[in-house]
Amino acid sequence: MPDAGLRLSDLVTPVLTVHEEALGHNEETVFAWAKEQGVLLAPHGKTTMAPALWQRLLDAGAWGISVATPWQAEVAIDAGVPTVLIANAVTDRAAVRRLGELLAADEDLRVLCGADSLAGVEILAAGMGDAARPLDVLVELGGAHGRTGARTVAEGERIAQAISDAPGLRLAGVTGYEGPFGPDRSDASIEAVDAYLRTMVALHTRVEYPEGVRPVLSAGGSAFPDRAAAVLSSAGTGADVVLRSGAFQIHDDGFYSRMSPFGPVTGTAPLRSAMHAWSRVVSQPEDGLALLDAGRRDVPFDLDLPVPQSVEGEITALNDQHAFLHLTDGAAVAVGDVVRLGLSHPCTAFDKWRVVAVIDDPDAADPRVIGAVATCF
Repeated sequence: MPDAGLRLSDLVTPVLTVHEEALGHNEETVFAWAKEQGVLLAPHGKTTMAPALWQRLLDAGAWGISVATPWQAEVAIDAGVPTVLIANAVTDRAAVRRLGELLAADEDLRVLCGADSLAGVEILAAGMGDAARPLDVLVELGGAHGRTGARTVAEGERIAQAISDAPGLRLAGVTGYEGPFGPDRSDASIEAVDAYLRTMVALHTRVEYPEGVRPVLSAGGSAFPDRAAAVLSSAGTGADVVLRSGAFQIHDDGFYSRMSPFGPVTGTAPLRSAMHAWSRVVSQPEDGLALLDAGRRDVPFDLDLPVPQSVEGEITALNDQHAFLHLTDGAAVAVGDVVRLGLSHPCTAFDKWRVVAVIDDPDAADPRVIGAVATCF
């Protein structure tokens, strides 16, 4: 929406906001880094499920948009995204048939998905049948204690051959997710992540792609995009290295502020959190305790609890619609005051909101509302 002359104080709390300047800074930083590294970006759209924010990524040069599910893929296609990477196996035959219909209806559309089993390949082939255009399929490689994905390179080779032999499918590359192999940025985690990524390169070098297909090597959550870029690029110039890091556009004041390599590791400027929640004090039943009107239905809590930023204290618990703010000695709030909260994990923030306000300056006394973005969860 255009600037309607609103201020943050005109909005009813709790409210989630996005900072326009931080968005632009994060986008510029990561796309410039990716260009320098010679890698492509297909940022994970499930982070925000906001087509307006996806369009910013495409305008900045994104190769495509990643999604997690077939219905998210259809949202992206409806929004005009030309290349959609489903970063999962699709095992719903009805969904596969629908993908075939969408590909047939738009010759400029490209859809890719993963497969990590022979059974999954059979479902894809049955769903595509005599489709007018093939579905591009990436072999998904995992590893012990990982998430999805074939557990060995040899198993991946068998899946690749099955894709090549299946009607309606086209072998298009190798994909995976390195996040489960490194819980932090320690040397041991980096080595475990690199070792996994090297198995992806090994599988890529062992499979034979159809003539005319430039294969895709895709990995890169938002914690280890630097390692994915470095290791996958060792495959040479015959493949497109496509990173799916999605949280960078929004970033946060929690998990990704601790895990993201952008800053000293990459030699770039650090990323900035573009999201904040604003919550009002509704009660002060005890000295040093304030109850806010934001809870589990309003803010993410799966990785970290929100952090008060406009007053010193700690959020110690969340109920459905309340946050328990324990104030630091000497800190004070009054019933009716609004507290700014730093959040952790954008992937579980936007799903709670149908519309997110865009503001000009979260540090202002009363930020100006300069726009809004709709989500499609």
